[in-house]
Amino acid sequence: MKKLESSLTNMVLVLTGVAVIMGGVLAFVNHLTEGPISQQKAKALADGIKAVMCVSDVTVAKTDTVRQNDAKGKELTYIIYQAKDAQGEDLGAAVESTTGGFGGDLKVLVGFDPDGKILGYTLLEHAETPGLGAKADKWFQKGEKGDIIGKDPEEPLTVSKDGGQVDAITASTITSRAFLLAVNNAYNAYKATPAADAETGATKQEEEKED
Repeated sequence: MKKLESSLTNMVLVLTGVAVIMGGVLAFVNHLTEGPISQQKAKALADGIKAVMCVSDVTVAKTDTVRQNDAKGKELTYIIYQAKDAQGEDLGAAVESTTGGFGGDLKVLVGFDPDGKILGYTLLEHAETPGLGAKADKWFQKGEKGDIIGKDPEEPLTVSKDGGQVDAITASTITSRAFLLAVNNAYNAYKATPAADAETGATKQEEEKED
């Protein structure tokens, strides 16, 4: 077999061939892993909804997407999972909310009851510092130092350093602010959905009757 001459043309052809082969291999691997990754994310979300709504048997009756602008005018997207229990009773909703934390995006799933009070939360994604900002997954849970469970964010939640009512994570004020902003934004998005507006209206009518 005649040996290929060492030339720029041959080198380009060889490199192009290698690139095409590697691209094909990567595409094949991506195709194989796409399904399992998607299933894993779906399971994590389903488990997260159960956790934040504080029930083991929950059904997502409807999924809404709400877009709102933040204080800087940037459009943010929120996904609202309207939840019902096994008897079909309204539980409220679980809301996906993302803000920028200290290390990167901080994605939170927050559960609200029909009146807007916080039932629970979980971190879906974060890039916060281990041992510091990463403590957000526990710090604000019921019974912990920054407990927000049962609170109504109609008055935005803020850290005590900013004159608010929530203790920030030690040495992680930036993460704490980002987390509470995500919760506040989730509440605003939830209240912007028709189901939440209808429920709030019904609640107010009941209160007026009692008065």
